[in-house]
Amino acid sequence: MKLLLDFLPILLFVGAYKMYDIYVGTIVLMSATVVQMGIIYALDKKLSTMHKATLALILIFGALTLYLQDERFIKWKPTVLYTAMAIALAVALWVFHTNFLKMMLGSQLSQLTLPEFVWHRLTVAWIGYFLFMAAINGYVAAYFSTDAWANFKIWGYVFPLAFIIAQGLYVARHLKDEPEPELPPGGSS
Repeated sequence: MKLLLDFLPILLFVGAYKMYDIYVGTIVLMSATVVQMGIIYALDKKLSTMHKATLALILIFGALTLYLQDERFIKWKPTVLYTAMAIALAVALWVFHTNFLKMMLGSQLSQLTLPEFVWHRLTVAWIGYFLFMAAINGYVAAYFSTDAWANFKIWGYVFPLAFIIAQGLYVARHLKDEPEPELPPGGSS
């Protein structure tokens, strides 16, 4: 369900774009993202920093796209978001010596006991991933048609899926086995 909720706004955007145009698609994207964030807030009772940044950028870049009738704003929104996230993680890690990724994911994955060097490597990997996604979206937005860019929004999801799988495999290698709980003397479960 959560995976569908994550992809729903972009699927609706591409569908509206294909059926109508980029401006109707932008309205649908803005509306679907507001609904998506409302559902996430209702389920989790909070929005993460990433959710807030995504919502703000979609509303700002969407409004600029509609007001100025210029599709470049909505096309460049992912590049701005990914770049901002990479910068935020990098500055936190290397300037303030704070691991935001551990702070954000650590609370969601409280059962994970990972060594600090693993959290550090994961953060560096996320920084690289965000920069890669910013660059590839920027390249497609700048050098390809809007139709090709919209198609990339769907088929480009192979990158985050591959990254998440690779991250999961890396994390799994570093998980510590939990010892079996001891039974009381003479007791059974």
